[in-house]
Amino acid sequence: MSEILVLVDHVDGDVKKVTFELLTLARSLGAPAAVWAGPGYSDSAKARLAEYGAEKIYVAAADEIGDYVAAPKAEVLAHLVAERSPAAVFLAATGEGKEVAGRLAIKTDSGVIADAVGVGEGFVAEQSIFGGGVNVHSRVTRGIPIITVRPNSTAPVAAAGAGAEEKVEVALSDAARAARIVERVVQEKGGRPELTEAAIVVSGGRGVGSGENFAIIEKLADSLGAAVGASRAATDAGWYPHQFQVGQTGKTVSPQLYIAAGISGAIQHRAGMQTSKTIVVINKDAEAPLFEVADYGVVGDLFQIVPQLTEEIEKRK
Repeated sequence: MSEILVLVDHVDGDVKKVTFELLTLARSLGAPAAVWAGPGYSDSAKARLAEYGAEKIYVAAADEIGDYVAAPKAEVLAHLVAERSPAAVFLAATGEGKEVAGRLAIKTDSGVIADAVGVGEGFVAEQSIFGGGVNVHSRVTRGIPIITVRPNSTAPVAAAGAGAEEKVEVALSDAARAARIVERVVQEKGGRPELTEAAIVVSGGRGVGSGENFAIIEKLADSLGAAVGASRAATDAGWYPHQFQVGQTGKTVSPQLYIAAGISGAIQHRAGMQTSKTIVVINKDAEAPLFEVADYGVVGDLFQIVPQLTEEIEKRK
């Protein structure tokens, strides 16, 4: 089978869940080959990548790759594309992943598809565009397909791969060293999963009424092991921090379960969550637009429904 390169998304040697999703997706279309760029590679990382189907693991572990912004990873991938002629390159649709993809497309004279929610035979990618108003299928017509895939679009499934390790040496160009990382600050995190990677997201909107009332949204999220999101109306009102905004001008999420409480569902919000696998909407307005994309809808007061839902979940633990 043709080789598909998957850029490993990792932090301090810890492989992020989206990488396992990409390996699972690549496995359905060819032979997955993980590409590790930067320091932190370990036997543990190798085992995890092989567990999810990596037939090969290309390791470019030079410290300097992690010292600069995005460009070194694009050069590592370009080197492998030239040497191995893969069928495609998959990356996570994160800020860095999209930048690396764009740089790689220029270096390899190839087309790039961003923010795909699925990839089928012939590397035809499914995308949600124009604020989520249109779903399209796209295909690269020049060079090799370079595709960034939205986290949580594919459920990761373990299937052992050979995990054959191969060292890669790449001499970075002066251009790749143009922007150096001078400081890293570890963001303090709570016990909840990261919003864009969470399998379950519970979001609150204007109907929550105040920042203090977001406590019931948080309590439901914690009972489910979920991340907390918010609509633009809620973040603009100062009820919840802007980094948790879901929508076209916020974060794009695609969890297995999305619960929206007190969110009317303007197109701006729908653009950021409508590719979720199962959508549950709680709103006292039966005409709320978000009901149009809901799999399950509950018409009623969220201040009665959400606490009852939380209580039932707690009982079943």
